[in-house]
Formats: sequence, structure tokens, C-alpha cells
Amino acid sequence: MDAIRKVVRGICLGATLTLASVGAHASSLTVTHWGDGMYGVPFAVALDKGFFKEEKVDVTGFITSEGGGTSIRNAMASDIPYGEVALPAAIAAVKQGVDLTIVHGGVQSLGDLVWVELKQGSITGIKQMKGKTIGYSSPKSTTDMISTIALDRVGLLGQVQRKPVGSSSGMLTSLQQGAIDVGYMTEPSYSAKKDGLRIAFRSNDVVPNETQTVGIVRTDYLKAHPDVIRGIIAARRKAVVYMAAHRAEAAQILAREYKMDPAVAASAINNVLDADPKYWSEGSFDYKGMDEVLKGLVLVKAIPEGPFDWSKIVDESMLPADLRSRK
Repeated sequence: MDAIRKVVRGICLGATLTLASVGAHASSLTVTHWGDGMYGVPFAVALDKGFFKEEKVDVTGFITSEGGGTSIRNAMASDIPYGEVALPAAIAAVKQGVDLTIVHGGVQSLGDLVWVELKQGSITGIKQMKGKTIGYSSPKSTTDMISTIALDRVGLLGQVQRKPVGSSSGMLTSLQQGAIDVGYMTEPSYSAKKDGLRIAFRSNDVVPNETQTVGIVRTDYLKAHPDVIRGIIAARRKAVVYMAAHRAEAAQILAREYKMDPAVAASAINNVLDADPKYWSEGSFDYKGMDEVLKGLVLVKAIPEGPFDWSKIVDESMLPADLRSRK
């Protein structure tokens, strides 16, 4: 009888250990444009400095994508179905019936998005764009939306030709061939290619409040594992605070993780934080900036005009109390 009890206890212990390992296994997190955009820098710092481990979340790396729906699909299918994704992509997914919840703010400014011309150009502000041509990436993209909003705000919508030019390399080709006068660039690409270019104007000079990314999680997972999500948010917050105080070290971490020139990494971090010290949110939401995204999506006809209730898809309960703005 004692032998049977030992066997039963062994089976139960084995099952317990198996369940524990399932709940605690290492995972990769989804981060839009990881490796070529500034959105992922807090995650790189959090991993390097051990902030995820401090919060008892075993993160081994990151899954990247070119943004949009791909980021959403990657996140929803991951072991930890969480991701920092573009806010327009999250809105589109919700409208398509994807059961996700927005749990924290991400990048809440356009400090990384600049509009450039060739070095010999002379444009020093968006108001000088009248009669000229501006290049954006693709219809209904962030650059389509921002260029539309910016021109509308200075009364030049319809007086500036807007042309889709594809990727940043396509934009540079169009610029060099004279097909456009000004085109978009984001960090760290601008810092890597700024020789021969000059900034004509900065997005956040015209559109100061614009949330770019948010943290999302599959709703069923959020209900089952709230501590994991709290841990991710806390680790990311520690990284944002650390980066502000240690720019040089953050640049070194970025250079290692993104495999880029350390000078480029330092330039990119300094440029975005100089443009907006609050470029990376610690996790709080900027509802004004989120509303601006909605207005922009309507303006480029990506979504129909009408009311949108943030409270139905945003859950602030995972945030530390001092970052919450609504109950």
C-alpha cells in the first residue's frame, strides 16, 4: 500500500511540475518593426538589464514583422499572446472581430518620423511645401495619415501633391530622381542615411499628439494570466525610465540587439528623446493622441466616421495605480 501511495505521489508531483513548466516556459514577445524601428528599444533594454526576470517573466527574444495585421496575427498566435503593435492595426483588428484588449500605451509621439529633402534643398517648414510633392509609403499607412493631417492643419491639403513611394529605399530613389521634393524617414534609418539629406520638417512640430503603438493581449489570456501582463508592463516601464537616465548605455544595447553602428544607435535615441522626452510612454494612455489616430484614419478613409468607445477595448487595470487615468 505504501508503494502504491509513493507511485501516486510521484505521478501527482510529475503532473504538478509539468503544469508549472507549461505556465512558466520561456517565450518571445511580438514587437512591431523589431530590428528596424524605435518601438522595440525599451524591450531590448528590459531584456539586457534583466528587468523581465525581475518581474518573473521569462522572455527569450522578440518576434518582428513589417507591422499592420501581421503583427496582430503574430501576437495572437504566440505562447504569450501579447504584442506592442501599431494602434491603427489594433483598431482594425477589433473592427474585424479579433478578441483583444489594449493594456498599455507604447510610443505616443512622432518624434521618430521626419520629412527630408536632399542636402541642397531649402525647405525649413511644412508651410513651404505649397506646389511641391511629398512622398509617403502607401495608402492608409501611418505616413499617409500623418502627411494628410499635417497638410490639413496648415491649410495646404490639395495644394501639395502626395505620392506613394513604398519603402524608405524607394523613397530615397524617388527623392534622388526628382520624383518628389520631400519624403518620409523614420529613426534609426534617418541617422544611418542622413549624409546628403536634411530635415525639411518634423512630424511632431505639426502633429504633437499622436499615439503610434499600444500593448495588446488576447483577452482570454489576459483573464487567465494577468500577472504575466503586469510583469511585462512593469519591466518595460523600468526600461523606459532607465533609458531616459542612461542614453549612452541604451544606445549600446540598441546597437547590439539591432546589429547596427553604435554611432547610429546613439544618434537615433538622442534624436527621438530630444524631439520628445516622453516619446516612449511608461505605459499610461494618451487618449487625446489616440483620438488623433481615429481622426486620421477617418481622414484617409481607412475606417468609417462614427463614435468609437475606448472603454470597450482598453483595460487600465494592469497598469500601476499611478499610471491609470480612468477607472
